[in-house]
Amino acid sequence: MDPSADASGPVEPHPLSGSERREYERLRGAAAVRHRRLRHAGACVLLVLAVLLSPLAVVATWLHEEITDPHRYVQTVAPIARNPGVQSAVTNRLTKRVVDRVDVPAITAHLARNLDKTGAPSVVVDGTRMLGGPLESALTTAVQRVVHKAITSEQFPLVWDAANRRAHAAVVKVLTGEGTSAVQARGNAIVLDIGTLVDNVKQRLVRAGYEKAAKIPHIDRQFTLVRTDKLDEAQGAMRLLDVVGTWLPAVTIVLAALAVWTSPAHRITLLAAGVGTAVMMIALLVGLAVVRGVYLDSVPPTTLPRGPAAFIFDTLVRFLRESTRTLLVVAIVTALAAYLYGPGRGARVVRSAAARGTGAIGRGLARVGARTGGFGRWLDTHRAWTTGVVITGGALALVLWNHPTPGSVGLVLGIVVGVLALLGILAGASGPTAKGRAASGPTASGPTESGPAADGPAASGPAPDGPAAGGRPGHP
Repeated sequence: MDPSADASGPVEPHPLSGSERREYERLRGAAAVRHRRLRHAGACVLLVLAVLLSPLAVVATWLHEEITDPHRYVQTVAPIARNPGVQSAVTNRLTKRVVDRVDVPAITAHLARNLDKTGAPSVVVDGTRMLGGPLESALTTAVQRVVHKAITSEQFPLVWDAANRRAHAAVVKVLTGEGTSAVQARGNAIVLDIGTLVDNVKQRLVRAGYEKAAKIPHIDRQFTLVRTDKLDEAQGAMRLLDVVGTWLPAVTIVLAALAVWTSPAHRITLLAAGVGTAVMMIALLVGLAVVRGVYLDSVPPTTLPRGPAAFIFDTLVRFLRESTRTLLVVAIVTALAAYLYGPGRGARVVRSAAARGTGAIGRGLARVGARTGGFGRWLDTHRAWTTGVVITGGALALVLWNHPTPGSVGLVLGIVVGVLALLGILAGASGPTAKGRAASGPTASGPTESGPAADGPAASGPAPDGPAAGGRPGHP
């Protein structure tokens, strides 16, 4: 053993030979390839799940809000009471029910008997029996006029909204098994509890002088309205919808974000997510159109005319359509943004044109004295960072927007593009850099003697296109 080895500390590793270095690089490359393939596979699985769940998330959110939110439900069905076609159909239906309850033949027969008893001529008596048709027609016209006036009045939409609000609240309380309304769920039955009504009647009788009413014995105050074995299933479906409608959209967004973060090619994965989501939203819109046709074909024209039936369907699903179109626009914008950040020829042309446009405007402002100085140069140096902040702010605005629409997406997109253009102009208006001043004349080669010298021809004259004029080519 060499004693000098112990005194000198740890032995330096032996340098790799050429063959050992090549083997090391081969093994390292193989491990990197395997790691990259695993990341690709994981990102693909997450992306496929997110894309497939996107239409289900939209539908689940719509159902959850329509069923559990009374304000949203009343807002959905409110236009139905104001549609002329629906008003006409309701008027005809109510008029027919009222007229059908009037026994016109019995009225004419009774009138004929009375006339016969008073000794009226037989011609008059026989003619009275023939008044059934005109009497029914006149009755129909009179009833229809009254009903149509009530249906088209300003009070009918208010009554419609109040009735739907009460009905919706009762249904939700039955499905959830919560609340203290008169209609409640008890086991596998829906019961009506009239306890409050009985107590009110007893109190009114006592106040009216019937003191013995206070001694009315306790009776069964619950009446079974419906008994069904499906009530538990309906309540289970309601609970599932409550969970799915709340968490499925968030899960879908998280899956898409994880797919982009996990993938080695972030931009390509983001582009694929946008395109895939757009395709699924188009498929959902097509599915709604197919369901609409099936529904209209299933409604008999004698029950509800096709026009009002179409309006009712379109009204009930209009928020679902609007949400689908909004997500479609967001997906298209996302895919377009991911493409414009890529190396494609079209993307380069757009970026170059944007950079030339904002740079030219900024240099024009600098020539007239509106320079941004150090702030503009800081913007020019940190373009990637500021662009990311602006885009993130736009995305956050859409996330926090309550029920965004395609119009709101367009508004946010316009603001983001405008802010990016403004930042590009401010960066271009920073004025000539030190390098540009050195190239433009001897006044920039050393310290200036006075303030005005810095604003002389070398600084204020026309600047050539290029980095010295403010702004980097190829950056918006």
